Amino acid sequence: MTVRFQWHGKHHAAKWLAAVALAALGAACLPTLAQPVYRCEIQGRVIYSNEPCIGARVVDTTPTQGLDKLSGVSRKSPEAQRDEQQKQMSEALYPLTGMNHEQRTLYHRRIKLPAEVQFECRLLDVRIPRQEKAVRESGPQDKAEAETQLFLSRSQFRKLRC
Repeated sequence: MTVRFQWHGKHHAAKWLAAVALAALGAACLPTLAQPVYRCEIQGRVIYSNEPCIGARVVDTTPTQGLDKLSGVSRKSPEAQRDEQQKQMSEALYPLTGMNHEQRTLYHRRIKLPAEVQFECRLLDVRIPRQEKAVRESGPQDKAEAETQLFLSRSQFRKLRC
């Protein structure tokens, strides 16, 4: 059985090659993501750590994206500029990949992990938000158990490098 690829004009081939080139460029410029920062209260003291603790609260450490002056001069850090380019790349590739920026960033971060670890990370992606909700909604007697389960899931998430 012979398979033939027929190009419907040179414009179709050019579009296809452009899409492949954009995908290759996107893979070459992998974005970096910061690890979560946790706010822990231990013996009345507040400690910020990259490792979870029981009763930890996640702190939003998203950096500011810079300020564009009225003069048209952009004062953004190289990281903010790179992230902006990655967002634009994600928007351009969305019709081909079906992934938004966050999904694409997560995909690139986990692509080198073994399949079993990727599967476990996907399970934790679902489990952790449910456990966070359980901590928020739990009563005083159930809160310690809910926080312990959340701590274990967050520790596993960090250990697997999800």
